[in-house]
Amino acid sequence: MSEPIRSPRILLTGGGTGGHVFPAIAIADAVRRQCPEAVLAFAGSRDRIEWTAVPKAGYAIHAISVQGLLRQFSAGNVLRNLKIPFIVSKGLLQSWKLVDAFDADVAVGTGGFVSAPVIWAAHLRKRPVLIQEQNAHVGLTNRMLARFADRIHTAYTETLSVFPADRTTVSGNPTREGLIDISLNEARDYFSIEPDQRVLLVLGGSGGSRAINDTFERQLLDFLAEKNVVLLWQTGPGYYDRLERELDKHPRLRLLKFIDRMDYAYAVASLAICRSGASTCSELMITGTPSILIPSPNVAENHQTRNAESLMRKGAARMLPESRIRAELFDTWLDLWRDSAARKELAEKALENATPHAADTIAADVLDLARKMSNARAGRRLDS
Repeated sequence: MSEPIRSPRILLTGGGTGGHVFPAIAIADAVRRQCPEAVLAFAGSRDRIEWTAVPKAGYAIHAISVQGLLRQFSAGNVLRNLKIPFIVSKGLLQSWKLVDAFDADVAVGTGGFVSAPVIWAAHLRKRPVLIQEQNAHVGLTNRMLARFADRIHTAYTETLSVFPADRTTVSGNPTREGLIDISLNEARDYFSIEPDQRVLLVLGGSGGSRAINDTFERQLLDFLAEKNVVLLWQTGPGYYDRLERELDKHPRLRLLKFIDRMDYAYAVASLAICRSGASTCSELMITGTPSILIPSPNVAENHQTRNAESLMRKGAARMLPESRIRAELFDTWLDLWRDSAARKELAEKALENATPHAADTIAADVLDLARKMSNARAGRRLDS
């Protein structure tokens, strides 16, 4: 009597920021669409965004101990850095046990420090590994893990000089579902936007941006002085309470801690001013949203600048360094806000370079690896 067909078991990991977590969730969603019987679980850190975002998306998550290198010099950071080898060892042991207990057919890593022990443990346990790189500049974790990966997916052709060509596919960044084909009327109603009003969307990443928030706080009335502009401003959780308390109320200001319905936000936006994290850049292109990108100078290896430069070279966005936003942001915005032809050109170039099927492409590769692993297991049983 033949054994029942085993459902694919996929272990995903990626964390620390939304830019690593949301692509992993998008891949999981695509796997589930293509193979509803697949069993999916995540590994992540208890104190980072994945611990809330993953369960909210409907997936189980298992805790892995991890700590990244603290690069700013201080006595406290030196002491914490000395603990890294012990924390890494603990995380690797947890990962080793998890890969075995979950009995993963494939491990998928989307970057962040938590990916390292999980992917390494999967490799040591001889499970196929797929990694996905979101940025135009390869992060340290994925640069290290590439040697173990059976398949590598990347969003930018700029990374092909780093990854081995025979295992690498430029598939784009997986993005959350439902960003396109949104009812504009529903989106306007959601944010209380009148038909004759136009929306400036301001995003500082999932945690918010002090520099962007400070600039808009100082020049808020200048932006709102433009006729019919509505400012849809995501402050981030760490800045919201003070801004909400100190800013004067205005009928065309929508101050939000976090935007849950980004599909609606992109649908109503005439222009976005935002950071250039990988997920944000991909979503701007998929939705055809004209943008002024302000790369964060505080991220590892300056990858946000590389992302913004890549979009700028394609004609899909404008870029303004953070050091110049206090002096130049308002005028840069106003020129573009009043130039409908320039905004249309940015939108067209963004859509032209979009990769809306990236999650499905990567999911198909994940399931192919799972099938090969299942066949290998069956072969071993037959030989025994």
